[in-house]
Amino acid sequence: MNEQPNRTFVCSVLFLDIVEYSKCSVAEQMTLKQRLNALLGQVLLNVAANDRIVLDTGDGAAISFLGTPEDALFAAMSLRDAVAAESPSKAPVLAIRIGINLGPVRLIKDLNGQLNIIGDGINVAQRVMSFVEPGQILVSRSYYEVVSRLSPEFSQLFRYEGARTDKHVRDHEVYQVGPTSNDLRISSSAASVANVAYSVRAEVGMIPRVKRWIKRFDARLLVLLPVGIAIVLAAAVVIRMQRHEATSPPPVAVQEPTRAAPATQPVPGVQPMPAHKPAPQPKPKEAVPAEQAAPVARALEAPVAASAPKASATLRLTIIPWGEVFVDGKSHGVSPPLKQVSLSPGKHLIVVTNTSLPPHEEPIELKPGEQFTIRHRFN
Repeated sequence: MNEQPNRTFVCSVLFLDIVEYSKCSVAEQMTLKQRLNALLGQVLLNVAANDRIVLDTGDGAAISFLGTPEDALFAAMSLRDAVAAESPSKAPVLAIRIGINLGPVRLIKDLNGQLNIIGDGINVAQRVMSFVEPGQILVSRSYYEVVSRLSPEFSQLFRYEGARTDKHVRDHEVYQVGPTSNDLRISSSAASVANVAYSVRAEVGMIPRVKRWIKRFDARLLVLLPVGIAIVLAAAVVIRMQRHEATSPPPVAVQEPTRAAPATQPVPGVQPMPAHKPAPQPKPKEAVPAEQAAPVARALEAPVAASAPKASATLRLTIIPWGEVFVDGKSHGVSPPLKQVSLSPGKHLIVVTNTSLPPHEEPIELKPGEQFTIRHRFN
């Protein structure tokens, strides 16, 4: 790339560093830097060499993307996912922070005659990165305002995190991109061991805040505990009374024994009244034989069983760096952020497109309740 020095650009700048890099030994620093460089090389394969300038910052890198602004977003997400997918058994644990900004930069030549980048664009990217937790991606407001307008799918990737103040008393509004790499590692029980190991190393930064939170929680617990116990006891008394009323038998009406009427002497010339006969009681209905009731029950159950819907199938997506997903000619959005699609069982044609790159087509046949995964990398 034949760039002229002292030329100003407005571009996206991705600034990243390795967490706790300075506290590692020289051998550990070399190992971490080699692993990071290998992952960066894989991520940047999708970006043309003329559209990027990479600067080594010692404990990380600063990458300026001179092409489309979303290149910085896809590179950051791919790098975050690649770090999260590393085996937790690797030592030392690799954890990174990533900040992205859109702003002006200027190309100059350094003491070795190599191109270097200066300007507010790279300075703000470094400030935004300083607010990041390990495994997190934060972007500046200027970058969010541009990329979130590209499509509704892009706007769903960002979550407002509020304003942060840097050491120069300058405020920066920042937005988080999707889940953090720590959130991605939680899904794997083996990877959670790496997070525990890292949390021990980051005790200076995290544990004091956790302790303060526990102290505040203990104070609130002392106040709320008696109230909670009283509420639970009151609820238990009410439930017990309701159960007692529901299970107690209804009161039985006590009838006094009827006394027999004294026999009366017949009066001459008067016909005695006829004795009152009780009304005839209806005959109880005869029970339907089981042989006759079974066909009727089966006839009633048959429509219900026939109308039970079939379980839908799930299509999982792992597209790198991104692609628009079409199912039977209908678009379902861009992946990422789209991770899965619910489909009816049967045959479907899946097509994934990425601008001018050749599309990926894959016919599939899904069974009820099946989970099928499509993995594809655009090169």
